[in-house]
Amino acid sequence: MKSKTRTPLLRAATTGLAPGRMRMRPLALTLSCVLLTACAAVGPDYREPPPVDVGSGWTLPLAGEAQSADLSHWWSALGDPILDRLVVTALAQNLDLRRAAARIDEARALRDRVAGDVLPAAGAGASVNRRRQSENGPLPIGTIPGLDATQTIHDAGFDAAWEADLFGARQRALEGANARLQATEADAQGVRMRVVAEVARSWFTAVGARHELQAQQAALDTLRQTLELVRQRHALGDASSADVEAAYAQWTAVHALIPGIQTRERAAVLGLGVLLGTPPERELALLNGPVTPCTLRALPVGERADILRRRPDVLAAERRLAASTADIGLATAELFPKLSIGVGGGFQALNAGDWFDASSARFSILPMISWRLFDGGRVRAEIRAREAGQRQAALAYEQAVLAALGDAERALGDYHGGLDTLARRDMALDAARTSYGHAKARYAAGDIARVELLTAQRSLHEAETAAAQAHTHAAVQLVALYKALGGGWDAPAAALATTHALRSATAPDALQGER
Repeated sequence: MKSKTRTPLLRAATTGLAPGRMRMRPLALTLSCVLLTACAAVGPDYREPPPVDVGSGWTLPLAGEAQSADLSHWWSALGDPILDRLVVTALAQNLDLRRAAARIDEARALRDRVAGDVLPAAGAGASVNRRRQSENGPLPIGTIPGLDATQTIHDAGFDAAWEADLFGARQRALEGANARLQATEADAQGVRMRVVAEVARSWFTAVGARHELQAQQAALDTLRQTLELVRQRHALGDASSADVEAAYAQWTAVHALIPGIQTRERAAVLGLGVLLGTPPERELALLNGPVTPCTLRALPVGERADILRRRPDVLAAERRLAASTADIGLATAELFPKLSIGVGGGFQALNAGDWFDASSARFSILPMISWRLFDGGRVRAEIRAREAGQRQAALAYEQAVLAALGDAERALGDYHGGLDTLARRDMALDAARTSYGHAKARYAAGDIARVELLTAQRSLHEAETAAAQAHTHAAVQLVALYKALGGGWDAPAAALATTHALRSATAPDALQGER
């Protein structure tokens, strides 16, 4: 029988307290100690990486304008309704984008799982256990009066466990999970950027192939007329067999180019079907519809450092650096003790009628401290590994910055050269048109023979072919420039949405709802 005697101090401290409040007093004292002894999170706090030297500015005068063009929906500025439709469809249906969205969902779920670790874990259960114990076992059941060997135990209760984040391990884990989620979101924007660029590149390739094909077919028709004329002259004795063979060789050379151009156009359209998340043949109707080449002009790209705020690969590298910094704190927390508290309670009785009586109540609280006092240096080795990982992430960030600058400079130079080439090809085309106009007038006046008129016409078609090729190359280079500048997504809006989502997900009310 338990003694009811108390020391005067204990009696004075518990006078007037209900039994329930007396049972909760150790828990309150324990929690108070936790709050008083908790300290700041261990490990380094993340700070933005030091700025990388990006130079004094662009190396080409084409980019000398301070105000940059709208890069978020750059394809709309080209005034091509077919391209607009293709891009909108691709953004809605492309499978790579849908996979990227699934990766974001996965990263968000992992972050939410880490966020949920800061809250207690609780469970409840009830059972009815019918059992018989051996009368010949170590417990002399048969010799204890009133104790049956066969018993039915009714039990119902709950268990809860919580680990105090004394040294910020959970905080660092949440910081790392948030940073990895943001890196995944930046990667998804990079996928969006590449999909838009690939759709535009494929469409410009198809349009360019169509115009090149038209110019080559016109040149082929001119060469056919020239060949027939030379054959007629040969029949009259005014041309040699060598002249006929030369004209035929020119015709066959251009004739051999036609299948390759048709194949290039068809391949580009088939690629569009896949990019749109549909069977490849879905857009084959574009082969028969009218197409118009877009107008190309110099692009104001703004300040050189602006691309560092737009390039998803740079943003993702910076977020991975933040995650690796948080990992150091998570590993460092293993050097310190951990405090966990387990609480349990419920009702237990042999008779179902006494199951929920006050005398059947049970309650337990178990504070526990664990500390890895000796582990062969594993924790410190893990810290060194995380620190090395952070250095790698810092170097990866710097490399991403320099690679972004290199991509932009190369794309800018290529587009600058493409525009220059296109301007010169247009000048040559204008000159060929003027020359052909003079030849037509002279032929009408009877000053030149028809073969000379066909020669001028063939020169015009060759200039048209060269101009079509130059326009296609410049258009593809423009797509590469937009991609290198980080065009294809709204960076400020995406950053604002990410910040709001992270704040909402880590709010106490949101966590309680998820639990």
